[in-house]
This record gives sequence, structure tokens and C-alpha cells, in this order.
Amino acid sequence: MADTSAIIAPVSVANTPTIVTSGGTAIAANPARAGWQIQNTGTNPLFVLFGSGASASVFHAVLKGSSVAEDGSGSSISQMNGVVYTGVITVGGTSPRFVVTELTK
Repeated sequence: MADTSAIIAPVSVANTPTIVTSGGTAIAANPARAGWQIQNTGTNPLFVLFGSGASASVFHAVLKGSSVAEDGSGSSISQMNGVVYTGVITVGGTSPRFVVTELTK
């Protein structure tokens, strides 16, 4: 059995990933969230906002697009340990295409 004594907040639930092809809410608010990640799988920049209303002029982070859709080279942003934002996360951009991972307690 693996030693888990150094794990601060073990989690065993992850969302079912799917490629999302529209802007708006990427991750709904979730007080049980233990970690999250968004990866841009499209070819255009993806604008990420901690809150509602992400756009090309209102964002906290911009994720570089892939060279070719779903080639794995698109940028990502995540919080998988330490302080984890549990509010709504929205995205915007031209023809957004991304995948989300959310871990919950």
C-alpha cells in the first residue's frame, strides 16, 4: 500500500473530461473543489477569468493555442495544491476549444 502520510488533501473524484467548443462557464463554482486545470486545445488564444464574463479584454490569464487542434501544445493553467479558487471560472475567445479537469473532495 502506498504511503499517503505526506498528502495534505487526497481526492478521489475527477470530472469526466470532454472537449468544450464554446465560451462562457468553464467550471461552475464548487466549494468542494480540491484542484482544477484548463488546457487550450484549439488554435486561438483562450482568455480565462476567475469570475463571470471572460473576454479578450477582461481576463486573468491568456492561454496560447495549439499549432494544430488537439496536438497537446496548447497552454494550460491550473491550481492543484495550496490555495485553490472555488468560484466560477469563465473563458472567452475566438472559436474556443479546451478541456477541463476538476478534482473534488
